[in-house]
Amino acid sequence: MRIAVVGASGRIGQLTGNALKQNGHDVVPISRGHGVDVYTGVGLAAALADVHAVVDVTNCTATGESENVDFFTTATKNLLEQGRRAGVRHHVTLSIAGVGRVAGNAHYAGKRAQEAAVEAGETAYTIVPATQFHDFAAMVASWTEQEGVARIAPLLIQPIAPAEVAGILARVAAGEPQGRHVDIAGPGPQDLVDMARRTYAARGRSVQLVPTWDNGLFDATMAGEVLLPGADAEIAPTSFEDWLADEYYAAP
Repeated sequence: MRIAVVGASGRIGQLTGNALKQNGHDVVPISRGHGVDVYTGVGLAAALADVHAVVDVTNCTATGESENVDFFTTATKNLLEQGRRAGVRHHVTLSIAGVGRVAGNAHYAGKRAQEAAVEAGETAYTIVPATQFHDFAAMVASWTEQEGVARIAPLLIQPIAPAEVAGILARVAAGEPQGRHVDIAGPGPQDLVDMARRTYAARGRSVQLVPTWDNGLFDATMAGEVLLPGADAEIAPTSFEDWLADEYYAAP
């Protein structure tokens, strides 16, 4: 199959492209680095020519809710419209498990808008809701780290290995549209603060972690089991501990 990966330059995009190629598919990378802008639509029609399926793993780095909603809505509508014209038969979107349970987060608002746009479109689709990735804790801590101190929310999550997210997306894209896929998650819950501590230890770095909801990123509406997957979730096998041991990279 000829499958387009939108957001191909990002980590999940690269992993998904690799997984698709390993399965024998013809991959079309779509990103601004490849001369295609899904928000403006520049280059999109040509990129989607003869494509059978689209896997959208785009991200938005804006911090405001209106910017997130605008980006995800506009980009998705452009992808669906140009995909319809090109004859795309399956539109796959990577979303977030529990996205409907978090009211105050700008990124979650954008992802809800993205899901709504996909559901309202004419193309058959599969939405794949994933829990946070194994590298999420260190990434979040890095956003607030100043002079060796990082303020981090005490989230309870059930993280999944990025490579396994990519493998599931590749499998889904090659299959029949499902509407909404079950949540995908790793094998067990983890505390975000502890994950960050262990990741920094593996890096050989000493960073003081301050567990707090006053961090400018997440609030107490995300406390408790809000971010955990549904009971029927598809569980990927790689634990956080195994990922840390096997895939850990040296700090820059």
